[in-house]
Amino acid sequence: MTDFQPGPLDRDAPFYVAGHRGLVGSAIWRRLESEGFTALHGQTSSDLDLKDRTAVFDYIADVQPRYLVLAAAKVGGIMANNTFPVDFLTENLQIQVNVLDAAREHNVERVLFLGSSCIYPKLAPQPIREDSLLTGHLEPTNDAYAIAKIAGIMHVQAVRRQYGLPWISAMPTNLYGPGDNFSPEGSHVLPALIRRYDEAARSGSETVTNWGTGSPRREFLHVDDMAAACLHLLEHYDGPAQVNVGTGSDVTIRELAETVASAVGYEGSMKWDTSKPDGTPQKLLDVSKLAEAGWTAKINLEDGVKNTVDWYRSNQSSLRG
Repeated sequence: MTDFQPGPLDRDAPFYVAGHRGLVGSAIWRRLESEGFTALHGQTSSDLDLKDRTAVFDYIADVQPRYLVLAAAKVGGIMANNTFPVDFLTENLQIQVNVLDAAREHNVERVLFLGSSCIYPKLAPQPIREDSLLTGHLEPTNDAYAIAKIAGIMHVQAVRRQYGLPWISAMPTNLYGPGDNFSPEGSHVLPALIRRYDEAARSGSETVTNWGTGSPRREFLHVDDMAAACLHLLEHYDGPAQVNVGTGSDVTIRELAETVASAVGYEGSMKWDTSKPDGTPQKLLDVSKLAEAGWTAKINLEDGVKNTVDWYRSNQSSLRG
């Protein structure tokens, strides 16, 4: 690895996107196609269960990918994470260990592991730098998922040390966009708000009630920006530290709700159910390392939300959940 220098990826080499039907994976697939990659590989969960170690090893042996992005994960919002921590811990660990071990067994040249900004301590100094990892207590409502993702980062770092493969990790902030999960039980805050406000606009409801106080601050990155950042990192970055991927700016949940209401055309009032959890008070990533690697976000929140609302309304018959 000492002589490895990142550069343009071979557009004709086998490239496996694990989780290519999910929010992140599908965006990465679209980006790679638009960039001229001709040998993309992906399997649906019904075709390949990534929790099945033997099946994963057989698949990697068959495809022999030169590049791999691990975007597959069991994901959910605060309620899902808080209610099913065992599922989020065990399933994500199984997926990661199987895919990464198989990739190492077959010497996959470049692997990008995708985590989540919830890996950082609940009360980390803002904006959160990469070196805040493992310096404090996690947010209790999603600590099981966070521990699984931290294990993935450590796995990548361990492979670099022990086997010398130039693998990297990226930690995206809150993502949204086409392909998101809009189900009432499994969605994150932004798609949940889009569904709630769209339904209110259609029904003529005078009031919409949101969870929490509306005061927590969150950063949101359009998934197409995330996909562009992933390819950029694969071609321009090499190092053991995970790289934060975000916009470098945040909004309150109340401001986010107002943006969504405007995008769907809702003109009623909003209320806040303060008996529901707020989660982390603020989560803003320091994106200096990403900027040093030569990439910054392009899609602003208003345009991104409008784009996502349009997609949601055009795909309601086939939405997940």
